[in-house]
Amino acid sequence: MALIKYLLKYYFYIISITFVGRLALFTLYFDKLQNSDASIWLTFIYGLRMDSIVASALLVVPTLLVTLSPKILEKFVEIFLKYYFLVVLSFLIYIENATFPFIAQYDVRPNYLFVEYLVYPQEVFSMIFAEYKLELSIALAMIVVFALLYLKKVEHSLSSIYALAYWKRVLLLLPLVAILFLGIRSSFGHRPANISDAMYSSNRALNEITKNSLYSILYAVYTNRISGSKKLLEQYGKMDLKEAYSRVHKLLGIIPDDSTLPLTRVEKTHFKQSHPKNLVIFVQESLGYQFVQSVGGEVGITPHLNKLSTEGILFHDLSSNGTRSIRGLAGLSAGNYSVPGKGVLKRNKSQSDYFTVASLLKPYGYYSMFIYGGESRFDNMKGWYLGNGFDEVIDEDKFKDPKFVGTWGVCDEEVVTRANEEFKKLYAKHKKFVTVMFSTSNHSPFDYPDGKIKLIKGVPKKSVKNAIKYADYSIGKFIEMARAEEYYKDTIFVIAADHNVRVYGADMVPVDMFHIPGLILGGGVKPMVYKNIATQPDVLATALDLIGLDLKYPIMGHSIFSDKKKNISLMQFHNSYALRIGNKVAVVRPGKKAMTFNYRAHDKYVPKESYLTETEHDTELENDTLALLVVLNDLYSKKLYREN
Repeated sequence: MALIKYLLKYYFYIISITFVGRLALFTLYFDKLQNSDASIWLTFIYGLRMDSIVASALLVVPTLLVTLSPKILEKFVEIFLKYYFLVVLSFLIYIENATFPFIAQYDVRPNYLFVEYLVYPQEVFSMIFAEYKLELSIALAMIVVFALLYLKKVEHSLSSIYALAYWKRVLLLLPLVAILFLGIRSSFGHRPANISDAMYSSNRALNEITKNSLYSILYAVYTNRISGSKKLLEQYGKMDLKEAYSRVHKLLGIIPDDSTLPLTRVEKTHFKQSHPKNLVIFVQESLGYQFVQSVGGEVGITPHLNKLSTEGILFHDLSSNGTRSIRGLAGLSAGNYSVPGKGVLKRNKSQSDYFTVASLLKPYGYYSMFIYGGESRFDNMKGWYLGNGFDEVIDEDKFKDPKFVGTWGVCDEEVVTRANEEFKKLYAKHKKFVTVMFSTSNHSPFDYPDGKIKLIKGVPKKSVKNAIKYADYSIGKFIEMARAEEYYKDTIFVIAADHNVRVYGADMVPVDMFHIPGLILGGGVKPMVYKNIATQPDVLATALDLIGLDLKYPIMGHSIFSDKKKNISLMQFHNSYALRIGNKVAVVRPGKKAMTFNYRAHDKYVPKESYLTETEHDTELENDTLALLVVLNDLYSKKLYREN
């Protein structure tokens, strides 16, 4: 029958495009699939299921039009569907092409990040044109060729369909809609299929190849919409709230002082000061441990940081909260782990009355600043910092006549120079200060001024290694300038990354790529190497300990000088979470059973190694991981993450 043939034709076109994309990924990443616990060939079967969900959804509109529209509208429907499918198929070709650089950058299929940054067109499109000219050109060429062939070769006439009596077409609607409904639902069970049905292996690369990129994007948008809701949390599992808090209190070593604020307690300083010190937290964009020799990385990329590592407290096994800047900023500014769903910097309930280091120290007379070389509206940084206790935000617009401005803003050297000037002025006025600084230079497309560093041999100038070397140069210059000033002896400095530059590998959660450098130095800080596991909240708690005040706060970590410090870290990788205690790791994912792994510790960076080995379930560890997610969600939903 003509109608059935018409719909099947476009179903075939849709799944052909996605199949070719999957086959290309399968070939490209074949070496990553060898240690899979399931047949790698099943990726095409499970992948067809994901593709059919998308194809069925895209065929709903054409089905309704050709069955319900009267013959008088034949030409209109014909023209509409001709261009409907032109747009749909061209868009699919673009998405499949865009999948390759996205996976190269993030090691996953396109997800919410793919659409999230569209609200920042200047930065994003500048980066795309600078970094992905070839990929963009190939995609556009393929779309143009396809469009020409489609318009010239594909039959668009609907005359054979409209030759069928109207009542017969209407009668076909019910079975066709039922088939499409089943195709979209892809299940006869209680629940419809979702993205978790593509995750049939413990090999993450294989799971990503199995997914459908368009479905992955739309599913991520949906889960982002329900961030903070019970519905999102239940995808990970269910746990009684009382049990969750009991587990978390024990896990984190926290005994709250106030039953209405579940994490808030008084922490007495180990370094009591008659004149408390200032605090400066310099957050480094995408600075992974593999570039820093002092924590197991390559030689020669960060000479200044390596030297400084011998002069302060070096965190040798520090993990980031997640893979996004807003997760790291929250960890280092507010001392929390990553809440499931959208980060707190962008959520409604955390735009005011949310604990930060500024709100904590304000009653003690501290003036607080957030200093960033780019546009602080990005990721809602300005709104979040000003709404939660910070007195001032200094961003790109407040730098007068900057000598170098890249895609993401004023270069790091000018940021540290401006910060030094601000600190001198405040110190001269006998004003205590707390500041969070955020670097910009180590971000694709890696813009930084010429003549500042000796380029690394055999590496392009605009590369991550040279950008990190420039960021390291700026760190060195900052500390050199600070040491020449009076305020240095009265200030604690934190230098830590927000996250690694890229988080890749075949592991379910690539724990190794959450490893970042962290350093605390300043007046009176004695050099030492802390070799146990630490988190960004631990770094913040340690820095606050060193300023010399007894403080009351809800930070989800402890000073390394406290006997309550635990040897744990919680890492968020897209919608998966990994809890590491010692060298055992539990992983929870939405819609899937929790898993337990052994982690192979190491002293030196080895590119793209696998460090996790699946082992028998540690039910307690897996339940502790779920408990953390339940508590994180509850703290946000009920606005319990505040200092008082």
